[in-house]
Amino acid sequence: MTHPDTPKDGDFAAFLERKVADVLVAGAAAVPPAPPEPHAAQQTLDDVLINGEEPTPALLEEINALESAAPLSDEELARQALEHPGADGDPSTPE
Repeated sequence: MTHPDTPKDGDFAAFLERKVADVLVAGAAAVPPAPPEPHAAQQTLDDVLINGEEPTPALLEEINALESAAPLSDEELARQALEHPGADGDPSTPE
């Protein structure tokens, strides 16, 4: 006696596709989204724009602070560049 789910000859690929789809649908419905961990990494714009996450209040506050900050002068930008010489450690070629 054969099992009712046993595919007929030549129908094995369709059988596998149905089984995989059933498992994926059941798995997605059974697993609720995990809440963010309190010590998790800080959310980035990539998380929101690429991964489709909802922006957290912390990210929105950071964006607002950056938008309302005064622009840096050319002298300040040059000073910051010289303080961070890059991977080669050469301050004459800041990265």
